[in-house]
Amino acid sequence: MPYDVVDAHLQAWDPETVHYPWMSHDPALLRRTYRVDEVGGALHEHHVDGVVLVQSADNRADSEHLLFQALCSPHVLGVVAWVPLDQPDDAAAQLDHWRTEPVVGVSHHVDRESDPQWLLRDAVDDGLALLCERRLVLDVPATTPALLAHVAAVADRHPKLTVVVDHLGAPPLAALRAGDHATWRTWANALRRAAELPNVVAKLAGLGRAAGPGWTVDDVRPAVDHAVDVFGADRLMAGSDWPTALDAHASWPEVWGGLRATLAGLDAHAVARVLGRTAVEVYGIPPLVAER
Repeated sequence: MPYDVVDAHLQAWDPETVHYPWMSHDPALLRRTYRVDEVGGALHEHHVDGVVLVQSADNRADSEHLLFQALCSPHVLGVVAWVPLDQPDDAAAQLDHWRTEPVVGVSHHVDRESDPQWLLRDAVDDGLALLCERRLVLDVPATTPALLAHVAAVADRHPKLTVVVDHLGAPPLAALRAGDHATWRTWANALRRAAELPNVVAKLAGLGRAAGPGWTVDDVRPAVDHAVDVFGADRLMAGSDWPTALDAHASWPEVWGGLRATLAGLDAHAVARVLGRTAVEVYGIPPLVAER
């Protein structure tokens, strides 16, 4: 049976026109312009119907760049943009300006904020209420167990808001490979608690990078198995995390092939959910392949 296939976490950036504060600390191979059309042929070859672009910097210029990519590429199905959630009036004005654009969600790099409680601020809470009103999703790069706890708190506070845990909450796969089971259990328990909220979903993305150099599919499978156990396939979606993933993979096809290999034990329905159907529902994308 055919089904929608969506890369739910792809990025594009242009350091010539947008400021990315993190870029000076990342590998040199990431410090150049990346556009969606660079993977267009691979998407077609691997029968991927489209992508969701996710912001890479907490500034308007980056989001405008992604919206321009969406205008230029038929592969882009939606954009997870940035707005100042701690300034709800400004956030509303920015979303009003983009009312005809394919904005399907909002993200903020809470993992880079100096205030570890940023997501729980009162002003941010008003911004999250705005997302509920606009029927937009919140993507959260919850890279620590503490941030996963904040995801659970926000989801509980806003039951009509869908909260997406990016990169599966940064599973400590490298630590697990090294035999550090205590760190693994801490993460696993935090993810399980977040998954108890029915409006929390997660992305299988960035797992190769989390596993460290020389990783294999077997090295990342524990994270995928745990995610399936606590979320179920209906609340999981796959994302390449390209081009950030190039730090651990040679190419987009290698990333996508590795992701698909981790799903080998799932039935056809579950695979269809993870590889696209969940993303279509979460981000409100019209079905790309008719049901049969």
